[in-house]
Amino acid sequence: MVFDLSVSMKNFDKYEIGYFLPPEKSNNWIKKDHADKAPMWCSVDLRDGNQALIVPMNLEEKIEFYNFLLEIGFKEIEVGFPAASETEYSFLRTLVDRNMIPDDVMIQVLTQSREHIIKKTFDSLKGMKKAIVHLYNSTSVAQREQVFGKSQDEIIEIAKEGAILFNKCAAGMPETEFTFEYSPESFTGTEIDFALKICNEVIDIWKQQPKRKIIINLPATVSMSMPHVYASQIEYMGKHLNNRKNIILSLHPHNDRGTAVADAELGLLAGADRIEGTLFGNGERTGNVDIVTLAMNLFSHGINPNLDFSDMPGIVEKYEKLTDLPVHPRQPYGGDLVFAAFSGSHQDAIAKGMKWRKQNKLAKWNVPYLLIDPHDIGREYEADIIRINSQSGKGGIAYILEQNYGYNLPPKMREEVGYFIKNVSDQRHEELPPAEVFKLFEAEYINRNEFIDVTDVTFEKITSGVNENGFNTHMEVEIFGKKYILKDAGNGRLDAVSNAFKKSAIGFDFTFVTYSEHALEADSHSRAAAYVAIDSGEKIFWGVGLHQDIIYASIYALVSSLNRLAGTQKKQTGNKREKK
Repeated sequence: MVFDLSVSMKNFDKYEIGYFLPPEKSNNWIKKDHADKAPMWCSVDLRDGNQALIVPMNLEEKIEFYNFLLEIGFKEIEVGFPAASETEYSFLRTLVDRNMIPDDVMIQVLTQSREHIIKKTFDSLKGMKKAIVHLYNSTSVAQREQVFGKSQDEIIEIAKEGAILFNKCAAGMPETEFTFEYSPESFTGTEIDFALKICNEVIDIWKQQPKRKIIINLPATVSMSMPHVYASQIEYMGKHLNNRKNIILSLHPHNDRGTAVADAELGLLAGADRIEGTLFGNGERTGNVDIVTLAMNLFSHGINPNLDFSDMPGIVEKYEKLTDLPVHPRQPYGGDLVFAAFSGSHQDAIAKGMKWRKQNKLAKWNVPYLLIDPHDIGREYEADIIRINSQSGKGGIAYILEQNYGYNLPPKMREEVGYFIKNVSDQRHEELPPAEVFKLFEAEYINRNEFIDVTDVTFEKITSGVNENGFNTHMEVEIFGKKYILKDAGNGRLDAVSNAFKKSAIGFDFTFVTYSEHALEADSHSRAAAYVAIDSGEKIFWGVGLHQDIIYASIYALVSSLNRLAGTQKKQTGNKREKK
């Protein structure tokens, strides 16, 4: 096959730059390498998120989601567009009438700059102690020319009329503490000097009440530029907004270019104080900025995000239930596979890093391939980090067996077990959960006796002769269904058993290679695990013995290795017979 490298995707030349750079250099944000504090967070899950669902939430579902957001720790929640539908209006009134708004939480509502919508919005807020009322109108070139057919001055008048009406409505509700918010909607497609002018016109109307907070929200309604351009736009606006010291500068990035998180992070460096977004980035088109990722990115830099994602699995479960949207398995922090390592080299590095951390009692987190400690968000090492498939390595499989089941395999054995387990995964074409890994390991290596079994064994101390201080053994065994009595001597008990098998009527031909042992549990009734390797001359055979008595554990380990040897020989014999 020959590829023509001159062929390009068609129609690329019909696209052009649709955003506007600031009229002056605005890149002081580049001098900062990270944020030093969490922004103010405003969840718009119940507005932007809800309107983007195939089936929007009903009243009870919205109430459940609202309580969910409170549990996470949101202090500002946009609950909807009360003038848009009866469900939106009823939801807000339910929160007020049932006294469901904590004193430290601000409810936010959204309204276009249209008289009847503004009046109905304020009407929905009666009886509230405090509220954020969010005014917006579209300002971009495309919206002005194609949708409204209005000039810049006419668009400014729409915003000013709405701002003036806000003041009048608020004056009639002195019992409520209002914060006013204005968005030049489609900011990223708006000339920067025009965006600044319309925002300052609104600010000048609202600042007649000096104690009233003002939020200027600069949305990337459609993400149109690389993140550094958005940051420069935010920095310029922040420098030139009237009454800046009393202004809360807010961002509302969308994810059309897949850069919403980067837009928000660089925007914070550029001087923004506040972020509007959703859990896991739900929203129209490609979604809003993901507050989970933003908050956890701060957390990973040692900054308290002031939101609680310590039970990430529970948060994912509830989010999926209420939205009927799946969290992608590779979604940062929340995805099922974000801590999973299938690669052998990754697994080995993680296992060694975890061991290093434990041995050195490190307070600060620094483990290869793991940005944060999964335990901090309710994830388990055993189930989440080391995942076993055909790409796995010896380190990861050994880690599973040690962390979950207490078996600390000798280094030479790890390679054999690793190949054994991942070959099974390869043949099945599936991932093997820890329980299945152990089941396979147990069946292949631990206390095997299908061909050779020791039914009774006794030892006698040797006090003189060549094997002085050694042991004699007397064993009753079954070998391929026949009973035998085996006797011999050795430097130790295991050596005596090994010699007895070598001199048996069957005549096992092997060389003893290595032996190791350890306690499987920490208590006084702990079982012992023993590991034995024998060499048949053609291959090394490992066996594992498990028993409360270390002597029996060592014998069972030797017998297991002999059973594996015998099983191989039986297969070879069977194959020869089949060929004949």
